[in-house]
Amino acid sequence: MKKYMNASFNIKNVGEEVTLYGWVQKRRDLGGLTFIDLRDRSGIIQLVVRPEDSAHKIAVTLKNEAVIKVVGTISERESKNPKLPTGDIEVLVKDMELINNSIDIPFEIANDTTALEDTRLKYRYLDIRRENIKDNLILRHKVTMIIRQYLSELGFIEVETPILCKSTPEGARDYLVPSRISNGKFYALPQSPQIYKQLLMIGGMEKYFQIARCFRDEDLRADRQPEFTQIDIEMSFIEEEDIWNVVEEMFKEIFGQIKGVKFDKFPRLTYDECMRRFGSDKPDTRFDMEIQDITDILKNTTFEIFQNILKSEGIINCLVVKNAADKYSRKELDKLNDFVKIYKAKALSYLKYSSKELSGSISKVLSEEEKSSLISHLGLEENDLVLIVADQYPITKTSLGALRCKLGKDLDLIDKDKYNFVWVTEFPMFEFSEEENRYVAAHHPFTSPRKEDLDKLLTDKPHCYSRAYDLVLNGYELLSGSIRIHDSETQKKVFDAIGLTDEEAKQKFGFFLEAFKYGAPPHGGVGIGLERIIMILAGTENIRDVIAFPKTASAACLMTEAPNVVDEKQLNELGIKLK
Repeated sequence: MKKYMNASFNIKNVGEEVTLYGWVQKRRDLGGLTFIDLRDRSGIIQLVVRPEDSAHKIAVTLKNEAVIKVVGTISERESKNPKLPTGDIEVLVKDMELINNSIDIPFEIANDTTALEDTRLKYRYLDIRRENIKDNLILRHKVTMIIRQYLSELGFIEVETPILCKSTPEGARDYLVPSRISNGKFYALPQSPQIYKQLLMIGGMEKYFQIARCFRDEDLRADRQPEFTQIDIEMSFIEEEDIWNVVEEMFKEIFGQIKGVKFDKFPRLTYDECMRRFGSDKPDTRFDMEIQDITDILKNTTFEIFQNILKSEGIINCLVVKNAADKYSRKELDKLNDFVKIYKAKALSYLKYSSKELSGSISKVLSEEEKSSLISHLGLEENDLVLIVADQYPITKTSLGALRCKLGKDLDLIDKDKYNFVWVTEFPMFEFSEEENRYVAAHHPFTSPRKEDLDKLLTDKPHCYSRAYDLVLNGYELLSGSIRIHDSETQKKVFDAIGLTDEEAKQKFGFFLEAFKYGAPPHGGVGIGLERIIMILAGTENIRDVIAFPKTASAACLMTEAPNVVDEKQLNELGIKLK
């Protein structure tokens, strides 16, 4: 077995004989001497092979990425390399064995490779040899070990739950697995262990966790994959405060050990406050520029477009972009106008404040009194830019919220060394689905409503709030969780509210509802996205950088060519015929 790691040696080891294994990062032939950078998981150490050494014949033939074994003596280097942990030393090779050669590699094994991502994903086993991908996987391991130790010390028990489950389609689309033994019937891969962890609470486990694999057949993006890992936590006999305290301390432990940073108590904002101030339920609080409401200032406007919006109970909101008016030409502002239209806003108006005067797209339709009120209310200073959306509440808030994040990045307003956590609480219980023309569960149908909203479940769905909560970090949703329903009567009301009949509820969740009849404790928990934590710790915005073998945006594995066709015999065994 390999005994040493390359980066474990330093100047104190000079004179020691060592046996090393690894990959050839680079070979250089200089004045008869052959220098080899030998790489293993820990890093690089320089080898020196002299012309008279028996290893020289092998050394001069080595290609990059060949696997070798060497025996040699550690010596102090004449020309040191301060960029390497082993830069003070080298190994004078006595013996060398070529274990496995390599053909020409499709891209350079280096952090600054110019290879396209598709090429790197096709040869992912080579990509993993690059330092940044390798380090991300090691970081992931460290974080999961911190989590396991932390939760275990608090009395949590790690329990595995099934991968082959019953399909309970309330949320994202399931991945289905056909059954050979029961033709025409299907398993589903779990979107989360939600039902199982609640059953574990009913089973008396009281404190459970799992590093769980989850699967969702949904459209992908930079921070989403079809299969992902969730840190799943559930507790009995608790309230929200208990869960928040456990989770906060866990994140303090993670970021303390990995980044050496400390935190005070995480701030908390309700969902409504987040939408009002930031236009998002996952606000990035590392920079200011909150959304300002100017509806009252313009309530008597003569501008017909704004008049019509106010008559239809719309609102007028804006962003103040400090000292940026001269950075945005008419052409650039037109691009911002196109951007807000992505979020269904009808238009983006603007004002520029210069020499104590307002100019811009709507300056001529504003009265002097309105202009004066805007300058005072918004605290405008020289060269400030005001970006305005007038529309219905959700469109106005969401479009300005997205624009705020774009401007934060474009103008470099975000302190990338900051880690800003915030709890978002009291989410809406329901949301209206245009596609299904009905109210659906905003979180999932087992989420408990607020105690004061129990009577609104059937009569006032738009104003019914839940005991659901998210933890947000730097604009990323790290976790979702809730206090669960633990009594059959409330559960039935929620099913009624989302239009699920008794028969449908029994068909989808019958075994689960049956369990509630045998003494269910009050319980709640969270599901935490492991990959998103690692993304932020690793400083990348691409979730594929922190997964060993990720899928593309079209949910394909370029390396194994999955998904792929299967032969007719397999389909016949499963009783499946392709359309």
